[in-house]
Amino acid sequence: MVTINLRPWREELRAEKQKQFVVMILGAAIIAAGLTFLWSSNLDNGISYQQSRNAYIESATKKLDEQIREIESLKHKRDELLARMKVIQDLQGKRPVIVRAFDELVRTLPDGLFYTDLKKTGDQVSIVGMAESNSRISTLMRQFDESDWFTSPNLSNVSSADGRRAGYSQFTMTVQQKTPEPEGEDK
Repeated sequence: MVTINLRPWREELRAEKQKQFVVMILGAAIIAAGLTFLWSSNLDNGISYQQSRNAYIESATKKLDEQIREIESLKHKRDELLARMKVIQDLQGKRPVIVRAFDELVRTLPDGLFYTDLKKTGDQVSIVGMAESNSRISTLMRQFDESDWFTSPNLSNVSSADGRRAGYSQFTMTVQQKTPEPEGEDK
């Protein structure tokens, strides 16, 4: 006997294929949604990781800025201390110079001559004094020229003394003070 299939097999096949298509579309949508979720979470993780790195860099930068300010402060204090030390060393070094300059003033002073006024301005020493004769003033100038501590004597005024110092001449002169180089040191 021959069997004839009267069922609508084409419609059933079409419905079956349509169901498979819908299942495949839903699967693809689920996979696409999953991939989108994974990509989004990966991007969020990357952003949060970069933000944490940025925060670390900012905190490290703040610490370094504080250290730089502290270093600058210490450098400023060091420079101040070095300046003070230099001033103290200069004063310590010049202390014997004053004594030697006064000693040299006495050594260059010839007999029959004395000083009445000494003023020092920078390296220039102004001298006012009394002398028994003009030759003694000339001797004083020669001794200043020969001195290691004084140079360039300049006589500006010689006049006869009035009153109780009759016979004396009053003179005014300037000399330049210099500090001789220490012996044994080569330039």
